Amino acid sequence: MKQRILLLAGAFLCSIALQAQTVDEILNNYFENTGGKAKWSALKGVKMTAKVNTQGMELPIIMVQLKDGRQTTSFTFQGMEIKQGVFDGTNLWATNFQSMKAEKSDAEETENFKANLGSDFPIPFLTYAERGYKAELLGKETVDGSETFKIKLTKKPIKVDGVETESSEFYYFDTENFVPLVIESEIKSGPAKGMVSQVKLSDYQEVNGLMMPFSMTQGAKGQPGGQTITFTAIEFDPAVEDSLFAFPAGN
Repeated sequence: MKQRILLLAGAFLCSIALQAQTVDEILNNYFENTGGKAKWSALKGVKMTAKVNTQGMELPIIMVQLKDGRQTTSFTFQGMEIKQGVFDGTNLWATNFQSMKAEKSDAEETENFKANLGSDFPIPFLTYAERGYKAELLGKETVDGSETFKIKLTKKPIKVDGVETESSEFYYFDTENFVPLVIESEIKSGPAKGMVSQVKLSDYQEVNGLMMPFSMTQGAKGQPGGQTITFTAIEFDPAVEDSLFAFPAGN
């Protein structure tokens, strides 16, 4: 009996080691096929110019993300600049669509953002192990006709209504080119709580030696009405002013 238990334990440990190796093989292929870890690690910032069709109108969008965690998404509507998901290094804020004034996010949402600050740029798998993240291979799954590897990425916990909650995302990597085609995560709060957020990535193109998706469709999994963002230009290490992220004075 003792020998059998030891054999089972050995087989279990072996399966864990093989699984971890398989995840790392997939990720290493991803990095190799998209430009290499050195190039990804050297990035200090990304500026993406895009357009999105909404309610019959085409809106230009500018998205900026920096390695230190600062970020912003902005577009112009009826002559007014609207900003969403802005982080200035301290505050997380956005333009309120009703009042058209800048409003800071509540304390919990801000702390949740800071919990994984800097870990997701430029891609969360770059240093996931060093940051305490966990990547698990869940097998293969066919997505929109493409065979993919399904990988669960467990990040640092967040709080939902004061309760510490697991924060995880599911990535579907194409088995042929090893690029992510879909990213999914459960919506933890708000009107869509319990639904699954889904982002579909396509039209990969090379930008200064790195492969980037030039089309991104966002929406709720299994629901109609997903919104597609088409990128028209992507710039690495852009020169930007601190004022781009700053919370407006007087708000």
